[in-house]
Amino acid sequence: MLASGSGEAVFTVALATEQRTRRLAMDVAAMLGPGDFVTLSGDLGAGKTTFARAVVRHLAGDHRLEVPSPTFTLVQTYALPRFTLVHGDLYRVSEARELIELGFDDSADAAVLLEWPERIADALPKDRLDIAFTLKPERGLNYRDARVTGHGTFASRTARMMTIRRFLDEAGFGDAERHYLQGDASTRTYERLLLGARRAVLMNAPRRPDGPPVRNGLPYSAIAHLAEDVRPFVAMARALGSLGLSAPEIYAADITEGLLILEDLGNEGVVAGDPPAPIEERYAAAVDVLAALHHSPAPEVLPVSPRVDHRLPSYDRDAFLIEAELLLDWYIPHRGGTVSDDARQQFISLWRAALTRAATGPVHWVLRDFHSPNLLWLPDRAGVARVGLIDFQDALIGPPAYDVASLLQDARVDVPETLEFALLGRYAQARQTDDPEFNLANFVALYALMAAQRATKILGIFARLDRRDGKPQYLRHLPRVWRYLRRSLGQPTLAPLKAWYDAHVPAPES
Repeated sequence: MLASGSGEAVFTVALATEQRTRRLAMDVAAMLGPGDFVTLSGDLGAGKTTFARAVVRHLAGDHRLEVPSPTFTLVQTYALPRFTLVHGDLYRVSEARELIELGFDDSADAAVLLEWPERIADALPKDRLDIAFTLKPERGLNYRDARVTGHGTFASRTARMMTIRRFLDEAGFGDAERHYLQGDASTRTYERLLLGARRAVLMNAPRRPDGPPVRNGLPYSAIAHLAEDVRPFVAMARALGSLGLSAPEIYAADITEGLLILEDLGNEGVVAGDPPAPIEERYAAAVDVLAALHHSPAPEVLPVSPRVDHRLPSYDRDAFLIEAELLLDWYIPHRGGTVSDDARQQFISLWRAALTRAATGPVHWVLRDFHSPNLLWLPDRAGVARVGLIDFQDALIGPPAYDVASLLQDARVDVPETLEFALLGRYAQARQTDDPEFNLANFVALYALMAAQRATKILGIFARLDRRDGKPQYLRHLPRVWRYLRRSLGQPTLAPLKAWYDAHVPAPES
C-alpha cells in the first residue's frame, strides 16, 4: 500500500491477463453496496469498459450478460440481485449539471461505475473508489496497470479489499470464483469460493470495534460477551469437530485480520417451503446434536493455535440482563411506548430473581444461535454428523436449555407447539438415558426461562435492526417471537414476569 495523502489508500495492481482483470473485478464487486461510487479513469482503450463489464456480469451471476458500452447511451442501469447498478460514461459530458438530466440525482440507492470522471472532477463525491488504467504495451499486447485509490471512507475498505486478495492468493484460492452468500444480521460477510472441483467459504470478520459505553464504562458487546475476533470461532469449530459434530473444517486462517477459509457445508437447510416450515426429521436430528453435545465434556479453555487459547465467558446475569433490556430500549419505543424509571427497575429486579435458577443449574457450552439459519443438512453423513453447524463464535458457558429453546422456538420459523413439545420430550429422554440425575421438572422450568429471555432479546434486536440499521425485513418475525414469548411466560414460575409484560409491553402489529 502507498500512502498518498490523508484519507487515501493507494495500490497498484498488475493486470497481465484477462483473468487478472476479472479477479480485480471480483474483488471490487465483493466490496460494493448501494450508494457506492466507483470512478474508472484512463485513456481510450485502456480497459475501463472491459472492467465495468466484468463487474456487472459478476454481480449479475451471468458471464454472458450483454453489457454494452454506455458511450452513446451515456447511462446503463442494471437491476441486479443485491442492488441496482448504474454504469455511466461522461466522455460526451462537459458540465456537472448534465448529470441531473442523465438521472444521476436519482441513483442514491444504486452503486455507480463512472467512466471519464475527470469531466466533472469538482463534483465527484469525496468518498469514492478510483481505478486508473494504464496500458503497458512494452510488457505485452493487453498488459495494463490499475492504480486503485480509496478516497475518504473508501480508504479503509480498499485496504481491506487488498488484504483479502493477499489472503486468498497465499491460501491457494487466488483464482477462485467468488460468489456472495447471504449473511446473518451481523457485520460478517461470506463468499463461496469455487476453484475447479474445490469448494470453500470465505469468512470476512474484521475485529469488532467497541461501541459506546453503556454501563460501568463497558460497551454492550463486552457485557453480553460477544466475540471480538475470529479466535472463538476457530476454537469452537475445532472443539465441536473433535466431538464428531459437523462444524466446518478450517482450511486457512489469518487470525489477526479476521479471515478464514472454511469447509463448504452446502446450502441444504433443516426447513422447507414458503413460508419455511421445520422438516421434522431434521429438527429431531438437531435435537439429538444438542443431547449428544450436552453429554460430552465442556472445557472452558480451548486451544486456538500453538500458545494461543480461548476461554469461554460465562453466560452471567449481567449478560442475560443487558440482552433483556433491549426490549425496553428498542422494542417498546418501536411500538410507540416508553418505560418509566420505576418500571425499568421492576423489570430488572424481576429478571434478576428469575435468573437465579439459571445461575444455580448445570452448565455447558451454549452455542447461542442454534436455530434454522445456522443449521445445514448433510445427508451423506450419519447420525449427529448430518447436521452442519456454522455460527457459534459467541459461545458461552451457560444453561444447556438455552440452545434447546433457540431451536424449538425458532425466531424465523413457525414451530408448531405439538412439535416443540414432542422434540422437547425427545431431548429430555436422551438426557435421562445418559444421566440418571437429570431433573426433568427443573429443566422444563429453565427451558421456559431461557425461551422467555431469548424472545425478549430478539424483540429488541429485530426492532433495533429496523430503526438503527435500516433492515426492516426482520420486523415480519415479531408476531412469531411474540407468540413464543407469551407461550413461555405461561410457565407458573414466571408469573411475576408475565404480570409485568401484561402491564407494559404492547403486542406487535400483526
